[in-house]
Amino acid sequence: MKKQILALTAMLAIAGLSSCGPATEKMKVGLLTLHGTESTYDKNFIDAFNKACDAKGVEPLLQSGVGEDATCTTAADKMVQEGAKLVFADSFGHEDPLMESATKEAAKDVQFCHATGYQAAIKKIPNFHNAFASIYEGRYLAGVAAGLKLQSMIAAKADTSKKIGYVGAFTYAEVVSGLTSWYLGVKSIVSDVTMDVKFTGSWYDEDKERDTANALIDGGCSIISQHADSMGAPNACDAKGVPNITYNGATNKDTYVISSRINWQPYFEHCIDAVKEGKPIETNYTGSLKDGSVEIGKIGPAAAEGTEAKIAEVKAALEAGTTQVFDTSTFTLNTANAALAEDKKLDLDADGHLKSYSVNGTNVIKTKDGKSYFAESDIQSAPYFDLNIDGITYLNVEYGND
Repeated sequence: MKKQILALTAMLAIAGLSSCGPATEKMKVGLLTLHGTESTYDKNFIDAFNKACDAKGVEPLLQSGVGEDATCTTAADKMVQEGAKLVFADSFGHEDPLMESATKEAAKDVQFCHATGYQAAIKKIPNFHNAFASIYEGRYLAGVAAGLKLQSMIAAKADTSKKIGYVGAFTYAEVVSGLTSWYLGVKSIVSDVTMDVKFTGSWYDEDKERDTANALIDGGCSIISQHADSMGAPNACDAKGVPNITYNGATNKDTYVISSRINWQPYFEHCIDAVKEGKPIETNYTGSLKDGSVEIGKIGPAAAEGTEAKIAEVKAALEAGTTQVFDTSTFTLNTANAALAEDKKLDLDADGHLKSYSVNGTNVIKTKDGKSYFAESDIQSAPYFDLNIDGITYLNVEYGND
């Protein structure tokens, strides 16, 4: 009889059942995205989410095309009803409607994680969390590659324009932080470079992004980068033979130099593990180069000779902290150009370098080894570098809240 029971138990185990009851269901995890895989930004989240769910053995619930309004709350509520224990949302405008879902009684045991937002620490909702990564370091590295390319172009043709261009979505701090860090990376190689920036007023609009890139090229920009989510700008560059630096995806074009992106898989896996183990999720989480959350894409055919070695050198310095992206000695400001909230204080030395800068009442200018720098992503995960530094010209500023 004992042998028969053991044999039956083994058969049930093979069938995925237990002699003591039904098999344990997989934990369900949800992701809400603003667009689908046609958007490079959303595709980056979706790919990382699917990999994380597969690696952790959980069931993915994915809904794309979720608006930054009440439809986000409805979609999150539906995932809670379907049994999700963890729900992510990927767009800045998802934050308020996602918080509404997090505060409902039915969701009290569900964790909500929002990318790019900043209100978790302010609202203090126990099951609501913000996350981002130090992508400004990735953009800086991409800027170094662009600087090397510009340097090689100048060496080949002395009258090459030292003006570069940037296609931005909105004038939010997230975009300003990224475009400034990219510019500073270029400037570390070509010290007298200038940059024109034009905003589209949309995270994803292929036509606008293509037209904006064309306008920057026609305005004399030698190299183009972007914080926008389609291939409109890279395609425009390719059509005109202009080197470009992409975001959230490399291309196979001859004009492609390099790309940068946030790898969200480490964060997804971190949160899944926390829920499984009953551990708290950080109110603000910032991924980094060190933990693999910030990545540089493959080096493209348009890159200058020596790019790979230089990127490795600068990356090591960033990880060691011996190089700071926002080293205050490397840029200046004109107070007339700085869009500052009333509760912030701007203190400059005689040359226009930042001495102190207040964000939510905290001075974010820090010193290490005798060098001062703007400590981005230090007091919260979401970027807060929102200053228009000298050398960068905004061709339009109607999009955003500045």
